[in-house]
Amino acid sequence: MELSTLKTALLVRDLGSFAAVARLLDLDASSVSRVIAQLEQDVGFRLFQRSTRSLAPTGEGELYLNRIAPLVEELDAAGDEARTTSVSPRGTLRVTASISFVQECLMPVLPAFRDRYPEIDLEILASDANLDLRADGIDLAVRFGQMPKGDWIVSKLMATSYRVVASPAYLEKTGRPEHPDELSERECIRFAIPGFKTYWQFRERENEDAFSVPVGGATVISNALSIRSAARSGMGVALLPIMLVQRDLDNGTLVDLFPDHACAASSFETAAWLLYPSRSYLPQKVRVMIDFLKEKWG
Repeated sequence: MELSTLKTALLVRDLGSFAAVARLLDLDASSVSRVIAQLEQDVGFRLFQRSTRSLAPTGEGELYLNRIAPLVEELDAAGDEARTTSVSPRGTLRVTASISFVQECLMPVLPAFRDRYPEIDLEILASDANLDLRADGIDLAVRFGQMPKGDWIVSKLMATSYRVVASPAYLEKTGRPEHPDELSERECIRFAIPGFKTYWQFRERENEDAFSVPVGGATVISNALSIRSAARSGMGVALLPIMLVQRDLDNGTLVDLFPDHACAASSFETAAWLLYPSRSYLPQKVRVMIDFLKEKWG
């Protein structure tokens, strides 16, 4: 009974279908079905109850899979720990992050990571959607906002802060607002996610209460890089992470409208977070990427 067979059975349990496992492993669904059928023959009982619409573990299958899961994990951990003493980190590492983080923060430092760890193959999934770590076989995710909840290991990468910006051309045409309250009467370029497109938060000092300013505008965009482009072109006022606009502020392409105020979307308690599936050990390939990102951006 091969370790890969047991891993496949656990994936079928977690993902709930042969087709999903086949997509993840780049196999035919029929191949996954044969692996499970052979395992059922080896153990002498049915692991999964199949129907045309669903697949779920049988009672015996649930007991068996729950029992072998920590053993499979321990075998993986033993192999990974042994390899760390003799070889450099290797294997395929699947990382997901927002399009803007990948473009602005990850891509500039990836050459250095590849030089340092040449035996790690990288798959970067740039997406503004929160992909399912288990269903998509993702090893590590970078998420922004408040601390994520769920069955994940979460580690803070870096604090985040936001600025309200506009182009010099827009300000020349409309005049510069003197107080955040005036944004209610301005054309604001809004982020198409809940909590970002109706109110923006401001406060003058860290220990003071924040106040909300309702914002509106004809343009709602789902990608931060596109919002930045719209602000650069004079389409209106934008709330963006400092990491995306610092160069623009330095060279005058954009203007910080309220340098004496802290700015946020839905909350000031936000950060960039590293997420990885809950497990009793951390694979070497994931550990070195976490250390590398914290070295560059922590």
